[in-house]
Amino acid sequence: MLWRLWRQGGTCAAIGDAIDVQGGTVYYIVTSRGGIPPCERTRAAGALCLAEREEISRGIAASESVRGIARRVERSAGTISREIRRNGGRHRYRAAAAEAMAWRRAKRPKACKLAGTPLLQRAVATKLRADWSPQQIAQWLKATYPEDPQMRVSHETIYRTLYVQARGALKKELVTHLRRGRSVRRSRANGRRTQGRGQIPDAVSIADRPAAIEDRAVPGHWEGDLVAGTQRSHIATLVERQSRYVVLVRVPTRDTKSVVKALIRRVQRLPRGLAESLTWDRGLEMSRHKEFTVATDVQVYFCDPYSPWQRGSNENTNGLLRQYFPKGMDLTNVTQRQLDAVAKRLNTRPRETLNWKTPAEVFAAAVALTG
Repeated sequence: MLWRLWRQGGTCAAIGDAIDVQGGTVYYIVTSRGGIPPCERTRAAGALCLAEREEISRGIAASESVRGIARRVERSAGTISREIRRNGGRHRYRAAAAEAMAWRRAKRPKACKLAGTPLLQRAVATKLRADWSPQQIAQWLKATYPEDPQMRVSHETIYRTLYVQARGALKKELVTHLRRGRSVRRSRANGRRTQGRGQIPDAVSIADRPAAIEDRAVPGHWEGDLVAGTQRSHIATLVERQSRYVVLVRVPTRDTKSVVKALIRRVQRLPRGLAESLTWDRGLEMSRHKEFTVATDVQVYFCDPYSPWQRGSNENTNGLLRQYFPKGMDLTNVTQRQLDAVAKRLNTRPRETLNWKTPAEVFAAAVALTG
């Protein structure tokens, strides 16, 4: 029940209340496995079951021969002989005890593939240090070593090896290179809260946005937002919808004049034909959106309240940025050069949604077409 509630997004305190244990106990259990539920144990297809062991016990009590018992349970005589011998012999064999001992003996941890393949382990660790996601690494291995199955590993195995340190193949410090940098793996059900914003004069609703923008059919349409730090510091983020290309903009303050001025300056530097629209949330920092549109000829659309999924690419990017600018960090002294370096990292990593191309590659192709 503990792991079922954890998968549903429950907190340690709430789970503790539900199963009548201390929240600290739940936290210890969850963190010891990195937030990953243990695999459900199953019996091997060819293993003896309890009912068969009871038949063996009855056969022994009736002084049947090993071959006679084997014929009755439809097993080989060798299987029955080994079963009796390893569980106390004919004088001490008991079905329930034999079943329990077999279940304990079967609990042997499977060797981790990364631990047994040093070359694969080093390749995965190198890519993690370069801030690649496990999905990106798994696809890269498949493309780089198409004829070598030993150099293949699933993204789920990488996650499990990172979070379940008992596997001993990847160092715990590599978790900090994952997108979210969490110490435990959380369920997708562990959703985020949104806050109400303000009223923006003459805001054009996202409902009025053309269908060509909605389905990402053409390039040049962007999503934007602010990422907040401490001391009232912020970074403006822009994401091109088709290519997922990221642009980061340093903003001195959050007031609408400063934000709009910084965005105008950056958007005017984009390639011709690749700045057609901008979808923003309900933040009051875009109150002067008309001024922005006049300066850049970029139409601004605003999302519905409490609807962050309407800027899905931008929301995802903001989450990725927390790897470099974690919550609680003062962003005041972050330079534009540093922002450009982080943007380059994000833009040169392959994306599953782009068929494992990089945003930079897709954006460059769009530039070539419009140029």
